[in-house]
Amino acid sequence: MPNNLINSIQKQLISLTNKKFSRSYITNYIVPIFDFIDNSKKTKFMISGSQGIGKSTILRLLEENFTHFYKKKLLSLSLDNYYLSKTKRMHMSTNIQPLLITRGVPGTHDIKKLSSDINKFENSYYPIKIPIFNKLKDERSKKYKIIDFKTDILILEGWCCGSPPLTAKYLKKNINLLERKFDKTNIWRNYYNHKLKTTYLKLFNRFDHLIYLKAPDFNSVLKWRLKQEKRMTKNKKNKIYAMNNKQIKNFIQYYEKITKWMIRELPFKSKVVIYVDKNQKIKKMRMN
Repeated sequence: MPNNLINSIQKQLISLTNKKFSRSYITNYIVPIFDFIDNSKKTKFMISGSQGIGKSTILRLLEENFTHFYKKKLLSLSLDNYYLSKTKRMHMSTNIQPLLITRGVPGTHDIKKLSSDINKFENSYYPIKIPIFNKLKDERSKKYKIIDFKTDILILEGWCCGSPPLTAKYLKKNINLLERKFDKTNIWRNYYNHKLKTTYLKLFNRFDHLIYLKAPDFNSVLKWRLKQEKRMTKNKKNKIYAMNNKQIKNFIQYYEKITKWMIRELPFKSKVVIYVDKNQKIKKMRMN
């Protein structure tokens, strides 16, 4: 099985990244993720890490290979697909704080729907209708992904999955222009941190293990996010929705504080820590 699995992963990585990864790289850094999920005998996992770090790539590899090689069916969910509609975020921006119009921080996801889908998995109640969020249009699709068969393992992938609440001192310290200019009274920060302490903590605690992809620094995240935007806009139809470099630099400020907090804290709180270098390649792994 290992040789066939390695061959399959290698082929798919070329398709996903346009790069050929060596068999030894796959053996040392990708297959262990598969083995960990299988050997743990648990059923619910989170994959966490900054924008562009490779969470969705790992999830795609699991989706394509796990059932075939490990004989267990996966239900894979992305936190991004549970973003609230633009209408709901507009309501929040009017009634709570203007920055909440922008998707990203805790409080801008439909946790009620996500929790319901997790309940269905736990109770083997199908079909499960998974929402689809169009990032380029910044809006929820009217279509759903339908899962109408029983699954054995649930994997939730998301940028802030597993993040602990921020300390008051760290929360209040301004680290970028967005915070200094548009959140002077900390209403936005206090709101999303309250969500981390309550709704999101309850959600994260439902999972058995956290797999965390650690970025070397936040500057790398910007570089990766720029590359990500270029990939999404290869289709000419999508170019009208694309952000330019300045817009992306502004956009990731919404994620900056929690991302830096996670880089600092999650290596000590995750079952598996995957250290990623500036070129988006795994350089080492640690099992806690």
